[in-house]
Amino acid sequence: MINHLSPSPRGGEGRGEGLAILLLLLLAACTRPGPPLRIAAASDLSDAFTELGTRFEAQTKTKVVFSFGSSGLLSKQLSEGAPFDLFFAADAASVDATVRAGACDGTTVQRYARGRLAAWSLSSPLSSLESLADESNKRIALANPEHAPYGRAAKQALERAGLWKRLEPRLVYAENVRQALQLAQTGNAEVALVAWSNVINRAEGHKLLLDEALSTPIDQTLVRCARGAQPEAAKSFVEFLNTPESRALMEKSGFALHGPASAPPSAPPSGNTTGAGVNGGGS
Repeated sequence: MINHLSPSPRGGEGRGEGLAILLLLLLAACTRPGPPLRIAAASDLSDAFTELGTRFEAQTKTKVVFSFGSSGLLSKQLSEGAPFDLFFAADAASVDATVRAGACDGTTVQRYARGRLAAWSLSSPLSSLESLADESNKRIALANPEHAPYGRAAKQALERAGLWKRLEPRLVYAENVRQALQLAQTGNAEVALVAWSNVINRAEGHKLLLDEALSTPIDQTLVRCARGAQPEAAKSFVEFLNTPESRALMEKSGFALHGPASAPPSAPPSGNTTGAGVNGGGS
């Protein structure tokens, strides 16, 4: 009698299972997300960019990780090797420093917005910049002028208004404008000098939009950087920033936009010293 040999059913199933596992591994490798787009951004951008980042992720499926801080300190981190893809500073000088250090590409420098300086208080009415001198305002918070553009603008505004020497003993320095605002929110300062973008959409407290002529224009500047892992996504984010929807959100967040992002002027115009502030309302 002849015995007919046939393949083991178990052996066929094993080969099928192995093929299925291999296909799953290949699929997982193909769909594994790439590294995130890392963006160093000035603290005045925190509200607007958090929303823009969410929109960009939904549109491109690229994860965005922001590091918010003072422009000067972020510039220092980049110059020392921090692997950011993009740097959105609140001034041009911080960007220029990263270009000189070879950390960022000077051909990609652009001005993307103009910021505004504001005062905010949880409980003290703010009718003018001079109202900061009221005796009830025992502590006035601002970002450190040594490395924060808005801190420098705040110092300049107080100097031009003739208030600096009078108020200097009451000043409390924060690392950036977000921290200055937090000091006023928590009662560790009665007033904070911050970015208009930090307070424009806040219902609580009292806010005062300061006259632009009191300080050098806050021309916010961006640059693409060399050590990031997502150069194409960085380019796409800058393009995304120039879409009508993104520009509308930036304007709603308190930034002045003058046409598409452009190369910064070689010498920003200086303002006169008339006026002390425009009341931004309060609640």
